[in-house]
Amino acid sequence: MNENIADLQLDVVAVGAHPDDVEIACGGTLAKLASQGYHVGIIDLTDGEPTPRCNDPAIRAAEADAAAKTLGVAMRKILSMPNRRLFDSFEARVALATELRRYRPKIVIGFGNKTPMASPDHFQAMQITDAAVFYSRLTKWDEHFGGLPVHTIAAQLYFQLGFEPVHATGAGANLIVDITDQLDQKMDSIACYQTQFPPEKNYVLERVRGIAIAAGSAAGFGSGEVFTSTRALGCQDLVRTLLPEK
Repeated sequence: MNENIADLQLDVVAVGAHPDDVEIACGGTLAKLASQGYHVGIIDLTDGEPTPRCNDPAIRAAEADAAAKTLGVAMRKILSMPNRRLFDSFEARVALATELRRYRPKIVIGFGNKTPMASPDHFQAMQITDAAVFYSRLTKWDEHFGGLPVHTIAAQLYFQLGFEPVHATGAGANLIVDITDQLDQKMDSIACYQTQFPPEKNYVLERVRGIAIAAGSAAGFGSGEVFTSTRALGCQDLVRTLLPEK
């Protein structure tokens, strides 16, 4: 992806711990946003390596690039934090906040909970993202962010990995995005990670598809992705909110 466009302003940035996290969690939503004309970016905190079936981080990076192109996002950037040893730290917070100041998104989406029996990097990514959203708007601290101007994120959402059962995180309010038309695109983006999902792990992809269908059915959609707002959701027009035009 062309992440070197200095003046690229994004509408939405999704943050993952590793390449493939975002695709699994909210790839359908990002594809839908891109098709609607929004500028969407992905930031991976680590390169996700080492893993058992990948012999070179460049291979995983190429898979990530192919997945981003499949979703149609405008920018993807992989930061240099260490996989398996990702920890919430001042340096990690500043590194992500610098990118948020650079790309100035209106909405940031990231992990919303621990993932027991899966990578502890996920929960660390949640804490780093929460702090970076806050750091992005702090004044009188520009020396930590390369002189980039402050930027206030208008809204923050939490996702959960797409192979986890649907559950509430206990914060704000839940919402489900209709990805019926983007489900195959989401699955194709995940399939780009051949080192992570070889044929013997097709059951994982089937689980992701099944969870998306179950999530969508809860809201009357063919398939969906679940998010939690960090704050209560409000509206100006109750009828249009509850009965959106088809």
